Order: sequence, then structure tokens, then C-alpha cells
Amino acid sequence: MISTYLQSRHDCCKELVERLGKRYVYVSVLGKHVTGKCIRLSTMATSVADTAEKQCGFVVRVNDGSHYSEYSFSDITKETIPEIEENIVRELTLSARLSAQHVDAEILKDEPLVKDFERPSGGAPMTVQEILSTLSVMKDRVHAVSEKIIQARFIVNDYETSSIFISKNRDLSQHYSWCSLYCFAVARDGDVIRNTIASVGENGVRLALKVLDGKLVETAKLAVELLSAGLIEPGVYDIITAPSITGLIAHEAFGHGVEMDMFVKHRARARHYVGKPVASPLVNMHDGAACHVPSSLSTITEEEANQDNSSTTMPCIGYFFDDDGVLSHDTQIIKDGILVSGISDAVSASELHTEPTGNGRRQDPSRKAYTRMTNTYFAPGKDKLEDMIASVKYGYMLFDTDNGMEDPKNWNIQCVACYGREIRDGKFTGKIVTPVIMSGYVPDLLMSISMVSDEWHITGCGHCGKGYKEWVPVSDGGPYLKARCKLG
Repeated sequence: MISTYLQSRHDCCKELVERLGKRYVYVSVLGKHVTGKCIRLSTMATSVADTAEKQCGFVVRVNDGSHYSEYSFSDITKETIPEIEENIVRELTLSARLSAQHVDAEILKDEPLVKDFERPSGGAPMTVQEILSTLSVMKDRVHAVSEKIIQARFIVNDYETSSIFISKNRDLSQHYSWCSLYCFAVARDGDVIRNTIASVGENGVRLALKVLDGKLVETAKLAVELLSAGLIEPGVYDIITAPSITGLIAHEAFGHGVEMDMFVKHRARARHYVGKPVASPLVNMHDGAACHVPSSLSTITEEEANQDNSSTTMPCIGYFFDDDGVLSHDTQIIKDGILVSGISDAVSASELHTEPTGNGRRQDPSRKAYTRMTNTYFAPGKDKLEDMIASVKYGYMLFDTDNGMEDPKNWNIQCVACYGREIRDGKFTGKIVTPVIMSGYVPDLLMSISMVSDEWHITGCGHCGKGYKEWVPVSDGGPYLKARCKLG
């Protein structure tokens, strides 16, 4: 159920829409309320604070017949409605000079729909003390792996999102929860220090902790192993990408490049390639908050999952409608190597005369809505991972996302994997390198994909910025891919 606060403001928002509707051809109000906790525990310290996702406020969008304008405010009551209306009319009346510079856009569709959406949290709730006690035991388990582990650190970001969207014909509400959980293991040998991270995104903190529990020892052992890792010899190699790196490629290599507000600004080369080959025929790529993807709950026994009244599949970053009031979609971006669609927010779609895909997202109500990714991933194929490894004469298997960036206008990318394992004659040699930087031209990388595994995974605990700001939660992933790429 949506927050009691938004429930108490619903009728006020509806009245504001009715009053503004006498002056504007389109009016909508978005209200958002996000609450939760960020719990941190490490070898050195413990802290509990509000989640960084915390927000509460409203934004009005209007169209006077020629252009869209927005006005945000922190609260609304019966008494303040006339004042808010007056402020909107005064602040959103453009001068003749600015009005002459407006961009033509169609009036947003306002199809009738009244509906309340809710996704219950998976698993029973936990108190802060219960979470801290569980993390303390996990910390000791990480340290027990090796005396070279000098620090274990955990971050739990557990929050609930409520939002309402009201226009002349639409009255929508939604409520859902999410938990992002991170474990960092730091190892030291003399002057060499390495760290690893295990991350989990789940619909509930209890479920997230169960999944992480199975990754602790592996994460700590990897930190120790990386102490002996060397640097890779720069060159072009056959590679196999683990799902984390596959997701990084999906996000950086083509995700940002098909955000259609970049089409409007002529800042994305993909605008000129819709309907054309951009990848190997083996490649299929999706984005959307309505995508149902494999959950890491598959690592939990069926009995445990049933005890928590949860499902073994669910959307990662899943919402029911975006910040434009558009219902969530499952958008296929690449089909058999052909670029078939971009993703869009409502206003960008209206300027391009296309249908919005439910990707309009704001960092908070005081920020503009941009086209943003949600769950971005490559679909699975038919190859077996063991066959993919056996097919590599000389190359590397790459693991664990570090960071990445993309140039949508020129299709150049740089993606960083935390580490790679050397493969010779179809077998791992035992050599490990860190870090590994992938770079090149996006179509060259995507066209080189020659095998796609039937096994796939999605991780829903990342954040993405629009350039250097406007951060929103995202997830990405996919199958194992065999490709060819420049590494350094």
C-alpha cells in the first residue's frame, strides 16, 4: 500500500489538476515518497542512516498548447492549493522570446486508467539490530578465510518506494520495495592491497542476506588470490564475458546509445541505424521495468523460497509506471543483430513522434525526467559455457564490473573488468590479471560475438548517472558471451 503521506495528499493533487486543467491543455502531477535505511558495518565501524534514495515531493507538468513546463514543490495541502496554482501560472509563463524557441511536441496521450499497483516485499521484515547481528557474523566469516584479509565491509540499502500519478484521465499509485546489498573484502600482502566485491539485489533484505551468505567465502578467497595477479599484455584477444561484464557491455556499449532523448539532441549515432545491423545475428537485447529476468533466488533452496513467500523470478529494478505515468514495458532493442528500437521518456517520444517506452525517470521530483535505462540485458542463446571455453585458443575470461563509459555520438566505449583469467587451448592456465580494460568501437565488439550461452544472470544493485549526475537505480546482465576485443 502506498505511504500514508501520499494517501493524505492524493485529493489535493487531484484538485490541483482540475484547477490547472482550465488553463492548460495537459496537466499531470507526480508525487514520490521513498523511505528506508542504509546500514553499514565493517571491521572498523558501524553506522545506520536514512537511505540515499530518500525523497519526498511533487512535480507538475503542463502544456499550454505550444510547449511543456514543470514546477516542483515539497508539499501540498488544501490551504496551499491556490498559492501553488498561482506560483505555477506565474513561473511557467514564458516570455515571447523564449516561447519563440520552443520545440514542437505532440500533446502527451492521456488514456483513461485508474489503478493501484503493489509488489509486496519478499520475506519477513528484519529489525536494524537483526541485520547488524547477521552482518557481524558474516564479517567474522570473511576474516576467517585468511589472515591476509585486513577488512570486511558491508552496505545494506533497504528502501520502499511509493508514488502517485494524476492527470485528467489517469489516477495511478504504486508501492514496491528493494534491497541492494554489498560485501567488500580487502586483502593485503606487504605493499600490495586488493579488494573484491559481492553484490546482491533482491526484493527484501532477508532474501538478499541469504543470497550473499553463499558468496562470502568465494569473495574473500578471490581478494587473497588477486594479491598475486599481474597486468595483462595489451592486445586484441578472444574473450568470454561473465554475466556481470555482459551487463556492463549492454549498459555502456549500447544502453546509453539508444536513450532517445539523445536522438532529439542529435547526440546518438544509433538514431541513424534503426532497422540496420549493429551486432552479430546471435545478439538480442532488451530493456524495461516489465522484464522478468532470472533472480539470484535460484541459489536458494525451493523450501527457503517458499518460507519467504517469494518467487524464483521477478523484475530486478521493477516499477509499474514511470515518472511520466507511462506503464512499464519490455522493449526489445536489438533483434537478431538488427537495431529495432530505442527507449524513451514521454516528452522525447512526443518530439520524435514515437510511442514512449516507460523509461522516463527522475532522480527526485526536483529533477527533470530523462530517458533512463532500467533492466538492460542481452538475452540468452544456446551455447554451453564449457564449449565456449574449449573453443578459445588464447584469450581471457573477464569477471566483475568495475566501471565503464560510452560516447553515444561516436560509439566508442571503455569498460573495466575487475579481473581476467587466462585461457590457452581451451583450458584455464591459472594465470590471473587485474584490472582489465576493454576498449573499441561498439559495432566491432557486438559484431564479433560468436557464441552466447544458455545460462544467464542479472544483478539489480547498480546506479547510473546521466553524464555525471541524475543518479537512478538500474540493473544489467545477461549470458556469457564469446567475442573479440582490445584489452589493456
